[in-house]
Amino acid sequence: MERMFPVIKGLAALGVAGLMAVAGAAAPTPAPNDSSSPEMIQGGRDMNKRLTVPVTIDGGGTYQFVVDTGAERTVLSRELAERLTLAPAQPVTLLSIAGQDQVATAIVPGLRLTSSRSRMASFEAPLLSEFHLGAVGMLGIDSLQTKRVVLDFRAMRMSISEAPRSTRVETDEIVVTARRRLGQLILVDAEAEGQKVNVIIDTGSAVSIGNPALRQRLERRGKLGPIVPISITSVTGGQTLADYSSAQEIRIGTVTLKDMPVAFADAEIFHRLGLDGKPALLLGMDALRLFDRVSIDFANRTVRFLMPGDAWQAPPPQLAGMVPHRG
Repeated sequence: MERMFPVIKGLAALGVAGLMAVAGAAAPTPAPNDSSSPEMIQGGRDMNKRLTVPVTIDGGGTYQFVVDTGAERTVLSRELAERLTLAPAQPVTLLSIAGQDQVATAIVPGLRLTSSRSRMASFEAPLLSEFHLGAVGMLGIDSLQTKRVVLDFRAMRMSISEAPRSTRVETDEIVVTARRRLGQLILVDAEAEGQKVNVIIDTGSAVSIGNPALRQRLERRGKLGPIVPISITSVTGGQTLADYSSAQEIRIGTVTLKDMPVAFADAEIFHRLGLDGKPALLLGMDALRLFDRVSIDFANRTVRFLMPGDAWQAPPPQLAGMVPHRG
């Protein structure tokens, strides 16, 4: 039976869109580990109310990193790289919602999730401003391909573990399968006003972002809400204009999101994934944290949504004309 799930209106976008590396060194491969006793890495909250996890670098630290399931590469802040005196590497071209940027990189001798056997061997990390990044670092999907990421909004914590081969489905849990493209998980059972829509879970974006194809589909059916022009700041510091509105009805699995806030922009990630001509949606933290828990299983290509109880602890902020990357 399909479940109706009203989304709180008027949410402001306080984060950044997905980040992708399209040139430079190959993405690092996580070192194998013993999955017989999965380790859980508990997370906190950063200034944008995104959940964070502690990591060590070359055995030192602990550093709080955000987890961005919309980003292909793990990224460090320039300030952290300078403090650690990391050796420089070749620049790379990054794609963000604001377009392409050439950025410096540094050689990270090794990165480990705290209290976990999971380790990324030496790799080259793009460097971004800590101010724009909103944290000292960001874990991308290059570090998550064998992992399950659990965002528990009732307890306000995140955990990362090796993905289990099978898990029990809870009564109020909705399981949606996905296909993989360039490491991203694209949900296959989703519709917008009865038409298929490609949905990507993006924990690095505080606002859900729809592409022009989705907007056109909703406009033709008269299902698009009032529009407010906004500006979104990317992790590289660039800005892009977007139209903030709402979609009357979006279905994911057996749950229907009503009057869901969406910022419409021609984000590069849609082109990167070959979805620029198809209705597509980056499901950001504004929608994800309406559930009690969201589990993203990269190894088994599934996403699980636990229906909400009282996960919201405070009223949402009011929509503003300018959308900063930080609160």
